[in-house]
Amino acid sequence: MKLSTRSRYGTRMMLDMAQHYNAGPVQIGDIARRQDISVKYLEQLVIPLKKADYVKSVRGPKGGYMLTRHPKEITVGEIVKVLEGGVNLSDCVENPDLCEKSTDCLTRGLWEEATKAVHDTLNSVTLSEMIETGKRV
Repeated sequence: MKLSTRSRYGTRMMLDMAQHYNAGPVQIGDIARRQDISVKYLEQLVIPLKKADYVKSVRGPKGGYMLTRHPKEITVGEIVKVLEGGVNLSDCVENPDLCEKSTDCLTRGLWEEATKAVHDTLNSVTLSEMIETGKRV
């Protein structure tokens, strides 16, 4: 399993906003420069995060983007869910009807368990915790 660039870059963008949480709105060009991600790509990522009410935009000369909640209230799992639609190791985990063998498949339980472990891990880490861990490293 591999997370898409959307989730990886989206998490980096959200972490950047979290690091500047108390400084007010952050311009997307500044995030792009610090994270070495194109402005156009970040503009695409911010749209679903705004729709899901994790990010808001502020207009004006000192405008930009900022988190709608404190970084300790946003988990990486939430970001991945918005940008990926969730994480499942196999389609049958989310929708057993897709596979005719789902009721007697010997591997399906393993995929469910592994998917749950990924979800639990991503949902257990907040942006604040990632920043604090990064400071310690």
